[in-house]
Amino acid sequence: MKVVLQRVTHAQVTVEEQVVGKIGHGFLLLLGVEDADTVETADRMVEKICKLRIFQDEQGKTNLSLADVGGELLVVSQFTLYADCRKGNRPSFVKAGKPEHANALYEHFVEESRKYVPKVEHGSFGADMQVELGNEGPFTLILTNEELGF
Repeated sequence: MKVVLQRVTHAQVTVEEQVVGKIGHGFLLLLGVEDADTVETADRMVEKICKLRIFQDEQGKTNLSLADVGGELLVVSQFTLYADCRKGNRPSFVKAGKPEHANALYEHFVEESRKYVPKVEHGSFGADMQVELGNEGPFTLILTNEELGF
């Protein structure tokens, strides 16, 4: 599993000129799934993300979590995070999870996130989406289950 996390002032995802997900202050997550990922992987990633302390406290230190600041979450599926660009000029996406598996984990990830965050919005799996955001900081993290040890 790979996640690009962006701390945002606002974010929204649009499909066919219709806003399908919109948040204020919080995290925009671009989520990539591979076939080796499991429900347990998703659960641990959600918990890690929701407990990350990357919002500023009164002293300006990144010491507060999403819950501490009443933040919101927008989750967007992003199979292109598994692009392999080593050969040629056209990326290969063979490392991305098969659509049925990836969609099931994506939906599980969204539902699991609701245990930690009151407002969780999401994109449309497999759709052509337009994502808009105000990146706060900018503050962007890349998280993988391998790097996090699970």
